[in-house]
Amino acid sequence: MPDRCTYDYAVVRVVPRVERGEFVNAGVIVACTARGFLQARIELDEQRLLALDPSADLEPIRQALAAIPAICAGGAAAGPIGKLSLRERFDWLVAPRSSSIQTSPVHVGRCDELGSAMEQLLERLVRAPRP
Repeated sequence: MPDRCTYDYAVVRVVPRVERGEFVNAGVIVACTARGFLQARIELDEQRLLALDPSADLEPIRQALAAIPAICAGGAAAGPIGKLSLRERFDWLVAPRSSSIQTSPVHVGRCDELGSAMEQLLERLVRAPRP
């Protein structure tokens, strides 16, 4: 059994009208430098977003959200940010901003398996509650 590891995570939020401060959780970013792990999973519930703002322009939001996993993966496809270290990319992604794509404060967790931890975070924080 692998050793438990400590990881950082943040929730990706879509804020369709920044001045209102309302948001829909759209994904999670998980980083564990000790294991060389930086991944994001995006699962935007577009109907929930449109309930907050029926006039939301979904295509630019989809494009901005799609950039997050690419930046996590790094490399040339992520542009200049993709050349940064894993920790620098995570810090850049979670830096506070006042745009329609934001992240929660960074939180810390411990787990045995990072993929399972990410799945649990998505279930608890992003996906709509099941009846």
